[in-house]
Amino acid sequence: MPPSTIGGINLLPEFEKRKLYSRYIPQSLLEKFNLPPLDSDAGRDLLQFRFANGSTDVEMRLYHQRNFPDPILYAHLTDTMNGQIHVLLYILNDPDSPRFDVDKMPNGSPTKFGIFQRNLAAEEKARAAGLAPGQVRRGLRMLGQAVEAFENFVVALNHDVYFVEPLYYHNAVIFERYGFSYQVGRRLMENIHAGFQPDGALRARLNGENAFRQPDAADGILKRSWAIHDGILGEPFTNVTMYKVIGRRAEINTAQNCAW
Repeated sequence: MPPSTIGGINLLPEFEKRKLYSRYIPQSLLEKFNLPPLDSDAGRDLLQFRFANGSTDVEMRLYHQRNFPDPILYAHLTDTMNGQIHVLLYILNDPDSPRFDVDKMPNGSPTKFGIFQRNLAAEEKARAAGLAPGQVRRGLRMLGQAVEAFENFVVALNHDVYFVEPLYYHNAVIFERYGFSYQVGRRLMENIHAGFQPDGALRARLNGENAFRQPDAADGILKRSWAIHDGILGEPFTNVTMYKVIGRRAEINTAQNCAW
């Protein structure tokens, strides 16, 4: 039987760790970029892990070609206190799309996806190009296949539920549409939606003072997310944790009648 936790997997020999963690890579992603077998020499160059013995987390980067600046898939997983799988970050990048340097300042210092500091010029360009907060490139539109592959991985570890940490408002809405529930944060999401209604406090703050706070942001998920990223809540978007029960969809929609 395989281990049931990230910490347990990290105690295995490297070959076995790589083999287990590779299970949550969607097969359709490998086919799309015609990648070599991930256990071959070429595949090992493209699939990079950070999984120290004794740690309870793992970072994975999958590249479509050597020396490309961004992975096509980045994932950061950890264990919860009771040994469940918790996704801290999951990113799919389209390497053929333009890059926007929202992840670093002009001097090269990291922004931590705009959480610690912000490259406003890059963010304005990314927003104008239709990207969401935190995106350096357009996504691959393969989240459905990614969720399916990840749930197969979770089942293989003998779990029937897993957790995710939406970094931005739009992430939480997307997870709702894939059947996730809230462990923490549903009331916050409902309050945000109410705040963007015609008589809401958040709509009143969309005063057009910058590109992220245009009045039309109230009526779109993506533009709301940019306004929230810009600080319109008066506090960071945090303390939201969601979970998915394998084989079950929660019918939650905290942004009724709001277009993407």
